[in-house]
Amino acid sequence: MRNRSVTVRVPASTSNLGSGFDTLGLALNLYCSLVIRRSKTKGVSIVSEISATDSASANAMIEETASLFFKTVQKPHFGIEVEISSEIPAARGLGASAAIRVGVLAGLGRLSGAPLERADLLEMATALEHHPDNASPAIFGGFTVSGTVNHQVRCIHFPVSPKLQLVTLVPDLQISTQKARTLLPNAYSKAATAHALNRCGLITAAFASQDYELLRGLFDDRMHQPFRQQLLPLLSSVIESGTTAGALGGFLSGSGSAIICLARRRHVNKVKHAMAHAFGGGTTTILKTDNRGLVVKTN
Repeated sequence: MRNRSVTVRVPASTSNLGSGFDTLGLALNLYCSLVIRRSKTKGVSIVSEISATDSASANAMIEETASLFFKTVQKPHFGIEVEISSEIPAARGLGASAAIRVGVLAGLGRLSGAPLERADLLEMATALEHHPDNASPAIFGGFTVSGTVNHQVRCIHFPVSPKLQLVTLVPDLQISTQKARTLLPNAYSKAATAHALNRCGLITAAFASQDYELLRGLFDDRMHQPFRQQLLPLLSSVIESGTTAGALGGFLSGSGSAIICLARRRHVNKVKHAMAHAFGGGTTTILKTDNRGLVVKTN
């Protein structure tokens, strides 16, 4: 067992989907792949060619993740080498950190002989991420609704038709989740709270029924996007341009900076062009939902 390595593939994710703050998520067909091997030395060694700054940040994240894993499963610690190959841009609201944490937890489970059930993975990943909205789609795939109930994380997930696609604009700008959270108010009015509950319920029903036309008009968020727009002033213009071009609606991906418009296949190219023109920079791609989620393979 000590000579084996594990390859883990984890999808990117978008969270919130407007008013589903810390609750709703979608898995995307961008991937982070990790090859994790036992090491003769203690601790974590990242063997990928990445910058010193990124390496230090990733190393600290993986160390924290490994520490929680060994503490939770009560297995002897061992050192690991981690090779990371990721299509997910960091600090863009596309679940890059959740993908790495989930991948490391799953890989350690397999290498230690204590493979984790997906529900257990979600518990640990949520403890590290502090909310389940990115970890849930990364683990289960599809559209996910998550929350903590009686001190346990509960996730309900639904497959998403390939007919619904995600036109995704990724600016060059990075946004820290911690910084973006400091912009949010400490309390909301009764009207704003009722609006968020309404939108979250309707969005969930539309995805559960796969009647995506019902998504029109549901992304007029009042919980976080109006406050975070100061970090991304063109947010509303990009969403409006995409919607005018045929999108069902659009939203800030997580805390940003990526912006996503949902569209039927026949409209995606027009939506892509409109969003790119409105923003005037960044990279715009057409993505689909990953319905499989986490994949683990022992080498």
